[in-house]
Amino acid sequence: MRFPYDTTGERHARSKAAAAFAAADHHTLHGALDALGGVNGLDALDLACGYGYITRLLVRGGARRAVGVDPCAERIARARAHEATKDRPNVEYHVGDLPGLPGLGPFDLATAAYPFNEATDRTRLHAVFRAVRTQLRPGGRLLAIVPNAGAFPRVDWSPYGVRILDRLPAGDAPLLKAHFLTDPPEPFEFREWSHADLAEAAVEAGFGTVGWQPNRTPPPDAVRDEAYWTAYRAWPVSSLMTCTA
Repeated sequence: MRFPYDTTGERHARSKAAAAFAAADHHTLHGALDALGGVNGLDALDLACGYGYITRLLVRGGARRAVGVDPCAERIARARAHEATKDRPNVEYHVGDLPGLPGLGPFDLATAAYPFNEATDRTRLHAVFRAVRTQLRPGGRLLAIVPNAGAFPRVDWSPYGVRILDRLPAGDAPLLKAHFLTDPPEPFEFREWSHADLAEAAVEAGFGTVGWQPNRTPPPDAVRDEAYWTAYRAWPVSSLMTCTA
């Protein structure tokens, strides 16, 4: 099951804590896109797009073409239904999975929210990164939100919407069992690839540079004050992986 980034917006009304890690992810991605000078005039690919939140963000930012891809036909149908209310011919959605993604590019930018941690073994992880690399022009960028490894059992993420229940030895990477803290909680699982594993796969795929940025948090407000976000920054759920083709 997907790390449940794409559904947090819909569940925010049911659990404010459940949306906290996603709010930090969104803020981090916004900052990274701003640092690149925005997306105006770029061809952009949004991997694991879910219902299209980031895809729509890219369109609103001025992307020349924005393509969302997700393995779930139901999520893509809902993203297309939302887009049907607009008049934006530069937006499209496709059902597809990595690494079997058809050639849709080339693109200047790819965004990805948690897809790499669905890779069940090292061979598939490397194939996924190669598939992303083939979609990008030389010099193209990948901005990927990835979960941080090693927090369980020392760190409790439940104040931010995620509870890790168990870590099971399983092949090339541990399998983590977790709950997304909606009402009722929704179970999911993902592979705990280390940053080193992800960087190795990116370099093997042909990315020339690989970097990491810490998770950024939104400004404090009445619901989540500075103490709340300070605690989150000490052990954030995710980091931003940045790669250049």
